[in-house]
Amino acid sequence: MNVSEAKAEVFWLAFKGMPKKDQNTIVQKLLTDDDFLHDFTDIRVIESRRNEPSRPLSDYLADRSCRGWS
Repeated sequence: MNVSEAKAEVFWLAFKGMPKKDQNTIVQKLLTDDDFLHDFTDIRVIESRRNEPSRPLSDYLADRSCRGWS
């Protein structure tokens, strides 16, 4: 476990040990933070597509060009 993972684990354990009311307060704060929501959405999309097949950039660009996308 690296330092970042260890910090996350400590935070997670502390969060899970809090009363539900305090947990809800923290979650509400996160849900009203636009930067957090943007980052979280990006992470969820990346994770959900992680196992999709990849293709070369040149193929993607050619496909965009054929479709008339800039």
